[in-house]
Amino acid sequence: MYEQRRRWEYWWISLCFSFLLGFGQHVSVQIRYTIPEEVKEGSVVGNIAKDLGLDVSTLVDRRFRIVSGSKDAFFQINQNNGELYIHKSVDREALCDGNGACVVNLKTAVENPLEIHYVAVEITDINDNHPSFSEQNQYFEIAEHTPTGTSFQLHAARDQDAAPYSVRLYKLSQDENFEIEIRDSDEDKIPFLVLRKPLDRENKPEHVLILKALDGGNPAKSGTLNITVTVLDINDNRPVFSQDLYSVSLQENSPFGTTVIKINATDRDEGSNSEIEYSLGKTLKRKVYDVFQLDPITGEIKVKGNVDFEDTDVYKLDVQASDKGQPPLSAQGRVIIKIQDINDNKPEIELTSLSNIVAEDSKPGTVIALISVSDKDSGVNGKVVCSLSDNVPFELKRSFQDNMYSLVTKGRLDRELEPHYDITVTATDLGQPPLSSIKTLSIQVADVNDNKPEFSSNFLELYIFENNAPGASIFSVSASDKDVNENALISYHINRGGGTQNDITSFLSINSETGVIHSLKSFDFERIKTFQFYVLARDSGSPSLSSNVTVNVFILDQNDNVPVILYPVSANGSAEGVEEIPRNVNAGHLVTKVRAYDADIGYNGWLLFSLQEVSEHSLFSLDRYTGQIRTLRSFTETDEAQHKLLILVKDNGNVSLSATATVIVKVVEPKEAFAASDVKNAVKDEEENDVTFYLIITLGSVSVLFVISIIVLIVMQCSKSTDYSSKYLQDTNYDGTLCHSIQYRSGDKRYMLVGPRMSIGSTIAPGSNRNTLVIPDRRRRDSGEVSE
Repeated sequence: MYEQRRRWEYWWISLCFSFLLGFGQHVSVQIRYTIPEEVKEGSVVGNIAKDLGLDVSTLVDRRFRIVSGSKDAFFQINQNNGELYIHKSVDREALCDGNGACVVNLKTAVENPLEIHYVAVEITDINDNHPSFSEQNQYFEIAEHTPTGTSFQLHAARDQDAAPYSVRLYKLSQDENFEIEIRDSDEDKIPFLVLRKPLDRENKPEHVLILKALDGGNPAKSGTLNITVTVLDINDNRPVFSQDLYSVSLQENSPFGTTVIKINATDRDEGSNSEIEYSLGKTLKRKVYDVFQLDPITGEIKVKGNVDFEDTDVYKLDVQASDKGQPPLSAQGRVIIKIQDINDNKPEIELTSLSNIVAEDSKPGTVIALISVSDKDSGVNGKVVCSLSDNVPFELKRSFQDNMYSLVTKGRLDRELEPHYDITVTATDLGQPPLSSIKTLSIQVADVNDNKPEFSSNFLELYIFENNAPGASIFSVSASDKDVNENALISYHINRGGGTQNDITSFLSINSETGVIHSLKSFDFERIKTFQFYVLARDSGSPSLSSNVTVNVFILDQNDNVPVILYPVSANGSAEGVEEIPRNVNAGHLVTKVRAYDADIGYNGWLLFSLQEVSEHSLFSLDRYTGQIRTLRSFTETDEAQHKLLILVKDNGNVSLSATATVIVKVVEPKEAFAASDVKNAVKDEEENDVTFYLIITLGSVSVLFVISIIVLIVMQCSKSTDYSSKYLQDTNYDGTLCHSIQYRSGDKRYMLVGPRMSIGSTIAPGSNRNTLVIPDRRRRDSGEVSE
């Protein structure tokens, strides 16, 4: 565009020059030159003489010159060659305002003849000026709560150059809160600062922006405007402490007024919104207010009371910082004051017992308790070592944490040997002098079922009278268990036989808790004299343990059998017989013998005979032991021919039982007696055969039972220690009748049971109600024997 303009200007000058040449020499001609501003001095604008057709050699004589239009002498004519040159550099902006053409009109003259010529020199613009602002800085104060979209007018830049070198655009430095907006006003472009994002004074209290104005040159020139946006504060920030937690150490017994620490809080607001007052929390312990005070202005915490480490080793102060905004905002902080101590405290032991009961089968290394030791002192004075008392199956193992120990077992435990341990833990610090403290832990050794019940003896003996009441207790067994609680809770059971018909244990029951044995039936000495059973004692442990004991039972005889008359016995079964004797018998003649049997033994089976009724007391006598009836004298003629004898047979029990037999004695003449004797002897032989048979059976049964009893007793005695002698001793003093005796010992006494007839003769008073001979024995027996 510029080149086209220059070509147009040159064409216009040529046209005007040709037109002037066509009019005479006195006509004025205007010549137009165009030059850019700021051309160097001495630069040729154009050759006026040549362009006007003047003779160059006459220019000096004709005084070719500029007569007006160049007061500042921007241009001069060289009279030697007619050239118009720049005498002084031309500043277009100094000469002209605005964007219009800047033309300097020169008036030239030449004399002889006088000619006036006009020369127009157009000064074209070059981009030699920067855009500029009326002020270098522009300030704004914007509140941080100003809504986005608000615009603020900025200073417009001015450029002395004309278009296209005038201001063309504006650029704003990068800022996330602001952007530039250009609005056209007449020929000017007006910049506006627009808020695009809310302001935050605390984040950025001041925004420094640079607005750059660019002209249309190439390269473009620019001018800058410094924009400072001050964000006005509102109370939207709380005070913030310099530390979340303040921690400080303070020597105990510090004097009053000692500064402990100075806390500091800041508020990102400004003005009264940032003025801070300090205060202690309202919910602290009363002691804190008694010991410390907080300066509300400076934030200094000072001592105002006694500082005692033993009373409190750590103070935790809640502090508050509040601004003076409306409404005020506050923040909370915490100050921990640790009191330093000297070695004036003993170590403290804390026992955390997992259980003060430990099973006796615990493996070595079983943890019993956790021990934590601490010392209110610090440094070396607070270092603590622990030790245990001697001779205990426990040890301390240090934990990975300081001052933590585990109390563990180091050996096998046996509750039966040592059921309880008092373990002394000693904690000693390393101060000088060292201080120590002790703690005692009581450990109970819990029982496990490792002991079976035990009876006092492997064999027990029970003596019981026959005819006992069914269901009554007859004996009690007791076992002990070294264990305790359930492991020592014993239940008793009778080991039954195979359930056979002769299993006597089926008639016994035992209380499983007390061990009291009951008989479900009444025992009969005449059927069974001794038997044996086993009692099992089982504890309640898991698994349970058991042991048994053998109980030997001896049935003691009672007088429960009535004497049985064996002879005489009549045909109808009654105890009645007839005996015939000659009248001529002498004194001492054996009339007959009353035979009787008692199933009992001892005194209970010892029979005595007595005459209850007799027609003539002087004729007959009765042996009270043998039952023989004999004549006391010879018969006379006056004696009656028939005599009735009522014979009482009774035993020697405490309550005697008896039977009677009737013997009728007929006195006959000798011839009749011999005849009757033959018949009678035949009958008597038959009867005696029957009696003999019965006697043999009875004696054999008694002998077998006796032998069995002796064998059992011998076996029992052999199984016992030699300190005990046999309780049953056989008495060999028999006279061939149905009699026997048994000696036995119970406690410190020895008893002898005597059969129906003994060899001791009449040394025992007839009719005595006692049938037991007491034989002193100095040997003592086990208290478990039952004396009957």
